[in-house]
Amino acid sequence: MAGNRKLSLIALGGNLPADASAPEVTLSKAIAALQAEDIRLRSVSRFFRTPCFPAGAGPDYVNAAVAVETSLSAEALLARLHEIEARFARVREQRWGMRTLDLDLLDHGGAVLPDAAGYRRWQGLPLERQMQEAPGQIILPHPRIQDRVFVLVPLQDIAPRWRHPVLQKTASEMLAELPPEEAAEVCPL
Repeated sequence: MAGNRKLSLIALGGNLPADASAPEVTLSKAIAALQAEDIRLRSVSRFFRTPCFPAGAGPDYVNAAVAVETSLSAEALLARLHEIEARFARVREQRWGMRTLDLDLLDHGGAVLPDAAGYRRWQGLPLERQMQEAPGQIILPHPRIQDRVFVLVPLQDIAPRWRHPVLQKTASEMLAELPPEEAAEVCPL
């Protein structure tokens, strides 16, 4: 990669319509909105349908992942992702609630932020606290990658050999550690 550009991985998801558009249309528009002079799209996964959790709590999600090359810092890239979410009527009222669009920065050039101890604190947070607390700073890699089949299945599509900078496991290895019945529920559109 040229100069100070970094390869970044981003997860996309949504299950509510934005401007009367189905979630897969919103994801396609968000991917187009990502492309700019300082962000180059490198690869896009297939789109996958994922059941809402808990079952029956809402419409199914559509999930995908993209790899981009960018000269932006992790913080600037995350701010750009939040701007794009806002364009598609994303409202942050409930943690892990239904949404029109969710863009999660998964990895930014292998950075571990804010540092190894800060990362481990958020990665090891008990589920009850995960549902209520949000970090006041960027945490990289995303502390829940290894737990989320709806992130790992699309990620495996574009970066099966990407290695988690802390866990030292590939996307494929992390996916293999999750229950196969969960992976079977994530289906290509």
